[in-house]
Amino acid sequence: MSESMIRVRGLTKRYERGGETLTVLDNLNLEMEEGRFYALMGPSGSGKTTLLNLIGGLDTADSGELVVAGEDVAQLSGADLAAWRGANVGFVFQGFNLIPVLTARENVELPLKLTPLSRAQRRQQAETALKLVGLGDRLDHRPRQLSGGQEQRVAIARAIATDPKLILADEPTGDLDRKSAEQVLDLLGRLNREFKKTILMVTHDPHAAERAQSIVHLDKGQLGRIEHNQPAAAH
Repeated sequence: MSESMIRVRGLTKRYERGGETLTVLDNLNLEMEEGRFYALMGPSGSGKTTLLNLIGGLDTADSGELVVAGEDVAQLSGADLAAWRGANVGFVFQGFNLIPVLTARENVELPLKLTPLSRAQRRQQAETALKLVGLGDRLDHRPRQLSGGQEQRVAIARAIATDPKLILADEPTGDLDRKSAEQVLDLLGRLNREFKKTILMVTHDPHAAERAQSIVHLDKGQLGRIEHNQPAAAH
């Protein structure tokens, strides 16, 4: 049995909207093993992105226990939370979130600026990450000089540059054509298999979810079912 990477107990998150209280996650219990590739699915409003943001320390729960990579994230705040996030979590977003005036290498270097690495070490690590995602020949290209698929691969290189234990991907193929989406899914699968990264990917796309080893279904802020897959082969 693998170690637990994510342990959720009684997790509740509410938002106030126009005078009403909206319960987005309702006493959620969930466990995810280290080194697995998970897809998180469910209808809009089921709490998928909220859960991802809580796990990644971008938001805080109202109640419950949330242990990620051995740390009770719910107990951290401010600088401690930022330091934990920088050391343990890589984020990949649907909209890439690259800075247009920076080159691919400079974009990937950004999270490394929060580490004690020297400038030369940061540059080396960024180049290694870009080579890993197949963009060793695009180091000095700016986002507008890249295709959408290449931009997302730069974003993945940025996510892995700090060598995190956990990669959180929110609809990473949502803005991509099918071919680019396949390349991104191939890359996430490789990071899981070869580099033992734990991956949690929010997706609406059943085809993308087939690449995961487990599919976790959320419904109205509660755990629906968990399916275990033989992941679809890389293309």
